[in-house]
Amino acid sequence: MNNQKSLSEFKTLLNGVDTDTMYWTMASIVLLMFVNWFLEVSKWIFLSRSIEKLSFWKATKSVFCGLTWAIFTPNRIGEYGGRVLVLKPENRVKGAVAMGVGLFGQLVMTSVFGALSIAWFVSTFLETPMSVTFGVWIIALIYALAFVILYFNVQWVDNIVGKIKMLDKVKSFFSILKDFTKLELLQVLLISATRFVIFTSQYVILMLVFLPELPFFSMVLMIFILFFVQSAVPSLDLFDFSVRSFVASNLYSYITTQEIAVMAIVSCIWFVNLILPAIIGSFFVLNVNYLGDNNS
Repeated sequence: MNNQKSLSEFKTLLNGVDTDTMYWTMASIVLLMFVNWFLEVSKWIFLSRSIEKLSFWKATKSVFCGLTWAIFTPNRIGEYGGRVLVLKPENRVKGAVAMGVGLFGQLVMTSVFGALSIAWFVSTFLETPMSVTFGVWIIALIYALAFVILYFNVQWVDNIVGKIKMLDKVKSFFSILKDFTKLELLQVLLISATRFVIFTSQYVILMLVFLPELPFFSMVLMIFILFFVQSAVPSLDLFDFSVRSFVASNLYSYITTQEIAVMAIVSCIWFVNLILPAIIGSFFVLNVNYLGDNNS
């Protein structure tokens, strides 16, 4: 009965949005997707410049190949292989390490805003003793600060690897971490922050159009929590929409009864940001020389 009511409310919601608004909304979401991934292309060129000089076209091919491989592997691990295979064979391991710095920068944004948003959620919607709420805020602040400190000291990873004898064969590849200055790491973090804003904006745009009654502040912070959970829960991108939808519908149940609308928005973003780029990337995957240099 509740499902029928939710579906009925969702249909009413869709009927209330005119065709032109629907068209321009979806066009803006797709446009932001391309802006987002081309920012990632620019970040990849910056990160790999001391390893191998990449043209914008080659870097684009590299990033989209990685996106295609990512959707078929748990926690997007295939993105590393798909992206670095466009590099020369001798540069691929170092390229994976450099790519890790960029992904870590993205993780910093997700972790910092996610942790603080979870603390806000607990103190706002859950009936907990003041001592528990205070403790949650302290843990969230320490957690967020730890990510920032570790990010700006990525050379610690090289030091740790250097002390483990089992990793002697790959030790030289991690030495690239010492080459990143604090200023360069800040530049990477700023690009990651811009991408984070774009991700968030896509959700905000759809929610403002379809669920305009949502309180803006709560809506945005719940998006941050959704990102945090997505990054923490092991999943396969190809079926990730079910996890995203489940988490989002439970989160937003605190501020709206439009469960199906929330699930539809999350599924739409999943398709535009992950599946559509993976389809585009599949055309590049078929034209990659996996054994040698790729100059095309």
